[in-house]
Amino acid sequence: MRYQSTRGGVRGERFLDSLLMGLAADGGLLIPEQVPDVSDDLAELSELDFVSLAQRIIPLFVDDIPVDDLNRLISESYATFDHPDVVDLKRVGDVDVLELFHGPTLAFKDVALQLVGRLFEYALAKRGGHINILGATSGDTGSAAIAGVRGQSNIDIFILYPNNRVSHLQELQMTTIPDDNVHCIAIEGSFDDCQGLMKGIFGDLEQKQALHLGAVNSVNWARVLAQIVYYGYASLRQSEPVTFCVPTGNFGNVFAGYLARKMGFPIKQLLVATNENDILARFFATGEYSRGDVHFTLSPAMDIQVASNFERFLYYYFEGDSQRLCDFMEDFHETGKASVGDDWQGGLPHGFIATAVNTDETLAAVARYQKEYDYIADPHTAVGLAAIDKVDKSDLGPLVCVATAHPAKFPEAVAKAIPGLAPKHERLEALRDLGERKTVLPADPEAIIEHIRANGR
Repeated sequence: MRYQSTRGGVRGERFLDSLLMGLAADGGLLIPEQVPDVSDDLAELSELDFVSLAQRIIPLFVDDIPVDDLNRLISESYATFDHPDVVDLKRVGDVDVLELFHGPTLAFKDVALQLVGRLFEYALAKRGGHINILGATSGDTGSAAIAGVRGQSNIDIFILYPNNRVSHLQELQMTTIPDDNVHCIAIEGSFDDCQGLMKGIFGDLEQKQALHLGAVNSVNWARVLAQIVYYGYASLRQSEPVTFCVPTGNFGNVFAGYLARKMGFPIKQLLVATNENDILARFFATGEYSRGDVHFTLSPAMDIQVASNFERFLYYYFEGDSQRLCDFMEDFHETGKASVGDDWQGGLPHGFIATAVNTDETLAAVARYQKEYDYIADPHTAVGLAAIDKVDKSDLGPLVCVATAHPAKFPEAVAKAIPGLAPKHERLEALRDLGERKTVLPADPEAIIEHIRANGR
């Protein structure tokens, strides 16, 4: 298997090179040159538990790590989860909720980043050297990435997050980690500012090489690869093709479902559920991708107006025409909007439907599912549940809502919906009395670069 950039300037990369490259050298995102087809193997794959399925799917995309080593890394990664089968498919009313939050930081990002951390460690042990991981988080990526690499001697990790724009517990999951290789940077701005800073620094190839930078955000192909597995796993536990509803901000999670569908897993549609930051819902309705103002909501991980993984979908929509993609991205960068053209037929032919959910609808979903089914959803998962309530379900088949975080990470939001109820988790409560370490910086790339130079080991 080889990897290429969506923008056409990078081709023929092997998996470990792609892992360490993160963002492609031409500014694009790396994708596999071919998408494997598993449609003839579904009966056999349906008999596998989650770890065994991961050990069948991931090696299809990785041919430069010996299979025994790769299987060991996969097994070790998921041994850190509380649930016996890593993820939990739980029936709630007429919806199956796919709980992905049973890892060390109680968020779906753990499913990918526990493995990505071990892959980085493996690659650096084989090749030598040191890497400075630079990531941006709207809440959960940072803590999950830190949990995956904390304490590793050949990695420093620098996480940018919007100051005062993540939940208190999300921040504590990052800032209370005492390991010397962990550096938390609170940026005076929005998550889009953090993501723009990260991509701008990576876009300077000379600077990227000088700082020995690597990426753990979903711009890194390995993140998406690991997430394909749970779509395959959940789809194979239904009697007919399934529709996944995915609370969506940066498009990485739902794009993994798109690839699982392309691989032949029995997935009918993907319901993209956004909050008031509805750039993706508007795109799938109109074919125009247009930036709006960032709205700060109860689901902060989705408070995003520029979905960095969306470029990967556009590459497939444009049938591999990198020049057309580059023109689209240049229009968007220069004007804040771009259109795929007059031939747009909506998302349905490509496996997508989409809708936006507001704060009142989110709170109503939290309250309803607790009252009717005794199920407490975090505000991001509640966006997905509310989206399911809004759309026409007559031709969607079985419905699976992707649950992205434990509700105890957002007790204030849950309490708004259900007064007097503030969910807790002992792992989170233990953080409240710990000391914090963070640096507050302006949204200035030079300030970030200087901080990495001064603190990278």
